[in-house]
Amino acid sequence: MTSNNQTSGDMPVANATAAAGFPDALLRGYLEYRDQAHRSQRSEFERLAVYGQEPKVMVISCCDSRVTPESIFGAGPGELFVVRNVANLVPPYEPDMQHHSTSAALEFAVQALKVKHIVVMGHCLCGGVKAFLDQESKPLSPGDFIGKWMTLLEPAANFRCDPVERAQDPQLAMEYAGVRQSLLNLRTFPCVRILEEKGRLSLHGAWFDIGSGEMRLLDTETGEFHSAADLA
Repeated sequence: MTSNNQTSGDMPVANATAAAGFPDALLRGYLEYRDQAHRSQRSEFERLAVYGQEPKVMVISCCDSRVTPESIFGAGPGELFVVRNVANLVPPYEPDMQHHSTSAALEFAVQALKVKHIVVMGHCLCGGVKAFLDQESKPLSPGDFIGKWMTLLEPAANFRCDPVERAQDPQLAMEYAGVRQSLLNLRTFPCVRILEEKGRLSLHGAWFDIGSGEMRLLDTETGEFHSAADLA
């Protein structure tokens, strides 16, 4: 027999109500995480909770669910400061008093956390890039938020095949060009440009193949992308 404030599964009624409709897979995943991953690193999490985060690397990645920077780079808690948005884009410096999520995260990473590296990571078959290249695609809503966001790629479209992608697939060429454009936009932020010139901040470009797991890194001198495995 259960008491008045318990369910047959020994879950308090209030908790059962709160959990109603919450995805079962997420709840199971959390419980497994709590009992295994978090418990095994409890002391490290407690240290992070008390003393705060001190990541040395910021990663700007796509919000695509197939691209998970922490897993790709084998990073643990507190090691990466990750920003994810559609098509891993960085807007140019625009202090216009509007809402700028990526710029705000960049400001915090550089000025407060004092990261030493910023990595812009593109990926294969990016839906945002595909939408940008599809001239016949229609807005998903009256706000056309994706369409407006993807106009950040317009400058990159002018040099998407330079310097080495003329014979490659337009989608891949645009994904590469988007990474290059985001790096250019990063340098329009005074705090980034100044720290890079002083040698206190390094910018990097990367591209990830979801299917094969291949990572390609941008050579800043040639503009070419090379397999990370060949550079190891």
